Amino acid sequence: MQEVGGSIPPGSTTPLGLMLGLMLATPQHLERTVRPTPPTSGVARDPSGPTLVRTEWPRPALVAVSLAFLAVVGVVDYLTGFNLSFAVFYLLDIGFAAWLISRGFAVAVAALSIVIWIAGDWAAGAHYSTVFIPIWNALIQSVVYGVVIWLLGTLREAQRGLEQKVEQRTRALTREIGARERLEKEILEISEREQRRIGHDLHDGLCQHLTATAMAGQVLGQKLAARSLAEAADAGELVRLIEDGIAMTRDMAHGIAPLEMESEGLVTALRVLAGNVGRMFKVVCTLECDSPPPIEDAGTATHLYRIAQEAVHNALRHGKPRQIVMSLSRVRERAQLSIEDDGAGLPDDWQSGRGLGTRIMAHRALMIGGELSIEPNPTGGTFVTCSFALPTQD
Repeated sequence: MQEVGGSIPPGSTTPLGLMLGLMLATPQHLERTVRPTPPTSGVARDPSGPTLVRTEWPRPALVAVSLAFLAVVGVVDYLTGFNLSFAVFYLLDIGFAAWLISRGFAVAVAALSIVIWIAGDWAAGAHYSTVFIPIWNALIQSVVYGVVIWLLGTLREAQRGLEQKVEQRTRALTREIGARERLEKEILEISEREQRRIGHDLHDGLCQHLTATAMAGQVLGQKLAARSLAEAADAGELVRLIEDGIAMTRDMAHGIAPLEMESEGLVTALRVLAGNVGRMFKVVCTLECDSPPPIEDAGTATHLYRIAQEAVHNALRHGKPRQIVMSLSRVRERAQLSIEDDGAGLPDDWQSGRGLGTRIMAHRALMIGGELSIEPNPTGGTFVTCSFALPTQD
């Protein structure tokens, strides 16, 4: 993590400018929040949370600035005579000390300011009818400075306490979000694992059983045909229906558990999906992918396949399209999956009535660090896109 240091506003060459710069630099410049690196594709965020990096001037430097400013104010107060009051400038230095250093040092600066003020006026030729007058003025000024020190000190402590609470709450929320994302990722992984298991059971279990049943039906048909019985045709029709069931079960198994999502596996799985949709639903479903983007992560490929699968099924259920076009392309450093159909399109209130499938699609897009967009197609139908950044090549 790269530390972000505090910066001081320009124009801080004089003691007054430097002190004003330091006060303006707190907390906007002296305290910065460094946020963690965004999650990479398919990886949940680091739950460690944002870290507050404090870049503070050393206390001796702040003390030196405060005393230098006090000295400058005292000299100017003496040179301008006792008729002009510089109490507000002394108060500025006291506020600086109370806010950035400590209450104790601010009290010392206040006492020193009163001494410098009284001594400067006396040296400039101020005369009092009685000694009670400067004592009374010093007492009143001490009360004012004391109230300011107490208010600023209390406000600073409250601010620091609030900053600590905000930082703790931010870290707690970040950990909670990270834990939730890990849980959602685990749920999706469990779902994918169970779907693969069901797909394998369908392919290796039910399909094999139906194949054996079809073979038995063929044997029965041959025996009936050898006896010249009319039921031989019925047996042949039964075998044909079983073979159709085998094909449907195999397509279902491939849809639930697609091919291995490695290298060209995503493109192959999308082509199989297009072929199955076209054969089962009697629509034109094609895949356009002249130059497939490099997607080596199997988890990312699986999420993209599920997004395409859900988008196609949504179009079939709600849009009644005649044609569905899927495309997988690369746009600069991003990959884009799009599904376009010529169906009935989206209803007017589709955004307020999003179903579970749409929400899962959006979540899958977030899991790979991408963005999901569902918009009406200008030529009719619906246009679904999922765009995400490709991993950088070292």
